[in-house]
Parts: sequence; structure tokens; C-alpha cells
Amino acid sequence: MKKLSYAIMIAVAAYAFQGCKGPKDSKENADSLNKTKDTTTNVAATGGIAVTAEDAKFATDAANGGMAEVALGKLAQTKAANAQVKSFADMMVADHGKANDELMAIAKAKNITLPAAPDADHQKKLEDLSKLSGKDFDKAYVDAMVDGHKKTLDLMNMAAKDCKDVELKAFAAKTAPIVQTHLDAINKIKASMK
Repeated sequence: MKKLSYAIMIAVAAYAFQGCKGPKDSKENADSLNKTKDTTTNVAATGGIAVTAEDAKFATDAANGGMAEVALGKLAQTKAANAQVKSFADMMVADHGKANDELMAIAKAKNITLPAAPDADHQKKLEDLSKLSGKDFDKAYVDAMVDGHKKTLDLMNMAAKDCKDVELKAFAAKTAPIVQTHLDAINKIKASMK
């Protein structure tokens, strides 16, 4: 009984200590869950994941970015003053929504946990943008889209080359040209706003 009490105290202390780091965002939680499902260490207890840790990380990164694009796009649909920006936002919601659905289906089949919401950085960007309006909103949204699409394009190109999982590799290869089209479109919009 004494050993059980010590074990419980250690578990409670570990949990409390972990809480000192601050709350994890949804993406950190998904990455953490995927690490515990790593088939190399804990397959019997978790069911494992059917991909490498790097491929699972790509999936959570891609889902995180995709959800952020949809959330920011929905905000721009209501707040943008520029018709081109509104049209671009419509494209973001449609294209990234479709890509998110495809990625969720792949992740489900491979037992990969995806984040339920964008990470803290993207939540902050959404919050900051929601405080703006008119031309200020349009400029900040366009800048965020240029930056975000550059990062997403790099992520997709790298995954299309390096992913070990055939389906994730194909998803990245299929998505990269769409992201390039988005980047080209938002760069044209940015140039027209000067």
C-alpha cells in the first residue's frame, strides 16, 4: 500500500510539474500523442502509428497550417475591404478546407493524431488580425498570406521529396502546386495594393 501511495504522489507531482510549463496548444498535444504512439517503442499499448515520426510531424504541421489558412480566410471573408482579398479568402477556405479533409482521411487511416485547432502562433495572428479593419486589415492579411504560403510551400516540397509514407508523399506532391498558385496570386494582389 505504501508503494502505491508513493507511486500516486510521484504521478501527481510529475503532472503538476508538467503543468508549470504552461498549457500546450492543440498542435503540441497532437505531436506529443503521436510520439507516445510511436511504433518503435509502444505499439502494444497505443496501437501505434503507421508512419515514421517525421512523417507524423509533417502531417501535424500541414494540418496546423491548413486549419489556420481556413480560419484566417473566414475572417477575411467578413473583414476584407478589397474585392481581390475577399476573393482570395474564398479560395483559401475552399482549397485548404479540401486539403484538410484529405489529410484527415490519411491521418485517420494511419492512426496519426492531428491538432484540433491551429497552434498558439496562428491563434495570435488570428486575434491580431481580428482587431484590424479596412485597408489595415487587407495589408496585414496579405502579408500573413505571403509569409504563410512561402513556409507551406517549403513544407510541401520537402515532404514531397522526403516523406517515407507513400500517401503522405503523394498528398504533399499534389498540394505543393496548389500552394504555389496561392503564393503567386497573393503576390500579385500585394503588388497591386502598392
